[in-house]
Amino acid sequence: MSKFFYKGRIEKKPKYESFGYNTKRATKLGTETNPLTLIVNSEERKQALLQQIEENNLFANITVDANVAENTAEFDGIFNKPKTTVFEKTPNRNDPCSCGSGQKYKKCCGK
Repeated sequence: MSKFFYKGRIEKKPKYESFGYNTKRATKLGTETNPLTLIVNSEERKQALLQQIEENNLFANITVDANVAENTAEFDGIFNKPKTTVFEKTPNRNDPCSCGSGQKYKKCCGK
């Protein structure tokens, strides 16, 4: 019998899909199970990074190697997250004008 004429449900949905469990979740960076991997050029830089990591309760594996370029991309990604841009709300036509003239917005600045 064709599926177009069948009036019942053809396939049952698995339980985990309907409840919204995230089965493909990545582990968070900086935890004990997934520490940050950083490469620095000097011991002073390592101590500065360790101080910031301890202040924020993170975990990291820091390697000091002067011959390799410094790689702190994971550290920078955690601390320099992009900010959401928020725009100022424009007044409606019949609201009082924001310039303080006492007129409606449509007759003052909304021309």
